[in-house]
Amino acid sequence: MKDERGTYYYPFPDNRRVHMYVKESEGAVWFRLWNADDPHLWEQHEWVPYGAILKAADMYTGKAFDPRRAYDIELARGVLDETG
Repeated sequence: MKDERGTYYYPFPDNRRVHMYVKESEGAVWFRLWNADDPHLWEQHEWVPYGAILKAADMYTGKAFDPRRAYDIELARGVLDETG
């Protein structure tokens, strides 16, 4: 999907108020989270390359939240391919 902020997907399909924006730059896929219920989130958090997300994901091993699910590289590539 695409809007004025860019290309996105729903990282939590049951919550359409949260969008994960994706772009390709410098040979990598980058992510940025937007939440309709937290308007400052977009301003406070910049674009993050997937490599940095993988490094941070190691800290979540064994916890309920898995960043690899929200920051889904395959889904990101799919929506990027779809939107051109």
